[in-house]
Amino acid sequence: MKYFVYVILSREGYRYTGMTEDLERRLQEHNEKVKSFWTKRGNDWRVIYFEEFETKQDALKRERWLKSGHGKKFLKDKCL
Repeated sequence: MKYFVYVILSREGYRYTGMTEDLERRLQEHNEKVKSFWTKRGNDWRVIYFEEFETKQDALKRERWLKSGHGKKFLKDKCL
């Protein structure tokens, strides 16, 4: 099974970082405002960055890093 760490951006400029096994389904859930309290405030979410991992542990580790100060700087340099 594959795991994805992803970053999505809303039309309003909100950014969200998460992890999932099915990136397409998860993006649809964000746009339908299902299963995520945080992304309910945004509209028209789109994927701006993602990485694929073989294990859930590796994906969770990377997600935590992307939410850190160094990870946020990396994303700013890479995506924005």
